[in-house]
Amino acid sequence: MTKVLERDLKKLESRAYHAAEWAEAALRRYHATIPNLQEEDAARLKVLHSWMFVPLTLWPFNIHEMLNDLLAILEQVKRLSPQQCLIIDLLPAPPDENICAAVAEHELHVQSGSYENNVNTQAKFAQAELTIKNDPELQRQWACIKATFNVQAHADYKGVIRRTMDTERNLRPSFSVNLRSRADAFRAAFDAFCLRWHLYGMQHDEPLLLKLAVNITPYGTMIHIPSYWSLDTTRDIRWDAIASLHRVRVTGRQGVALAEGRAERMKLAEKLRQLDQDALRLKLKGEKKHTFLCEGLGWVPETSAKRLSRLRAEFKK
Repeated sequence: MTKVLERDLKKLESRAYHAAEWAEAALRRYHATIPNLQEEDAARLKVLHSWMFVPLTLWPFNIHEMLNDLLAILEQVKRLSPQQCLIIDLLPAPPDENICAAVAEHELHVQSGSYENNVNTQAKFAQAELTIKNDPELQRQWACIKATFNVQAHADYKGVIRRTMDTERNLRPSFSVNLRSRADAFRAAFDAFCLRWHLYGMQHDEPLLLKLAVNITPYGTMIHIPSYWSLDTTRDIRWDAIASLHRVRVTGRQGVALAEGRAERMKLAEKLRQLDQDALRLKLKGEKKHTFLCEGLGWVPETSAKRLSRLRAEFKK
C-alpha cells in the first residue's frame, strides 16, 4: 500500500490548494479498504479514486467528501445504495492528462490571484486599487461595519472575508435576506459594501479589488469583467491564451460547414441502412451489392467500399 499511496501523493504534490495534504488520509483509507470490497463496489470506488487526481476546478461536486463517506459505509460491511451507485455511474470518465495538466497550472494562478497569464490587468487595476485604498469614505464605511458586526467571525484563516460569489446567469441560491439573522444581515451589508467599491472582499482592513479574471468551471470557461473596468478588447485580454486554455477540453473540430456536413452524412447513413436492408432482401452480394448501394446513395460505382464502412461506423446505432 505504501508504494501506491506514495505514487498517488506524488501526482498531487504540485497541485494548488495543498491537495496532497488534505487528500492523504482519504487515499490511505481507500488503499486499505479496496482489497476487501466486493467487485462492484470496488469498481465504483475506483471511479472516485481516479477523479481525486482531476483538478478541483473540474469537480462537479466534492469528490473527496463523497469518497470518505462511501468508505465509511463500506467499512461497516454495508453495500452502496442504488442512489449512491447512480451518482457514480453518471460521472463521465475523468478528463485526460493534457486537460488536467493545463487546468492544474491555471489553478496555481487562480490560487495566487494572478490572472496576468490570460489578461493584461496591471495598469487599470493598479490605478483603481490606488484610488479606493486612499478613499476615506471606504475606510469610514468599513469602520461602521466592524462596529456593527463581529467581522472576524466571517473571516477565513488568512483573514479574508469574501462577498457572495457570482453565479451563472446570476441565479443566486441565497438571494433572500432574513434580517432576523445576524449572519444574513452581515452578508447583506457586506455585499452592499463590496458592490459600492467593486470588491470581492476584505483582508483584515485591506480592500480586495476585483480583477478582470478568467476562470475554468466544470461546465465551461467564465470571463469576469469588473463593472468599473473600461474594456479594451484588443489590449486587455489575451484571447490566444484563453482560447488555448479553453480549447484543451474541446474534442474535434466545429463550425457551420462541419455541422452541415455531419447532418448530410447522417441522412446518408440512414439511407444506407435502408439500402443494406433492401440488398439483403434482394440477396445481393459482392460487386452487385456494392453497385446497388452506391447508386442508391448517388455515388459512382467506383467509390471505395471503405467509404461505405466508415459511414456505417460513424453513425452506428
